Amino acid sequence: MKKLVVVVLLIGIIAGLFISSSQTYEQQTIVPKLQQLLPNEPLKQPLSKLHIPYWGETISVEERGYYYFLEFLLRKSAHFFTFGALAVVFFWLLPKTRLRFIIAAFLTFLAASADEFHQSLTGGRTATWLDVRLDMSGALVFLIIIQLFVFFRSKSRKSRTMG
Repeated sequence: MKKLVVVVLLIGIIAGLFISSSQTYEQQTIVPKLQQLLPNEPLKQPLSKLHIPYWGETISVEERGYYYFLEFLLRKSAHFFTFGALAVVFFWLLPKTRLRFIIAAFLTFLAASADEFHQSLTGGRTATWLDVRLDMSGALVFLIIIQLFVFFRSKSRKSRTMG
């Protein structure tokens, strides 16, 4: 039953990525929703201090405006967390071997690369290796966390059986 849940998660994440990569920026922008939900521009002052180098530009509140900058942060966070979750799903589905971490990371890299390629076929969208790097950052952080969890859980089980 657990494997079925993980397979459904895998299908859901991949379907979500496919749908997202198929949409133009105009179809998926959340700026109007942000303007509606956050009319008073909360946290504008601390966010104004952030200047993020990205694709040869510096992305900031000053350069983009509050809502577009916030959208940028949310979209890039979505890359990080989505591919982190995808890597964990791959990890769970793979047999328990020493190579499980590496194979899960490699499968996530393939998915991230395929996602960027698919995005390049969508009008008004740009594929970039920076997003693949961001995707892989999320994947590696999540995989390290899950690997540490597995390691400490097995240590805990061993100490209980010895004690």
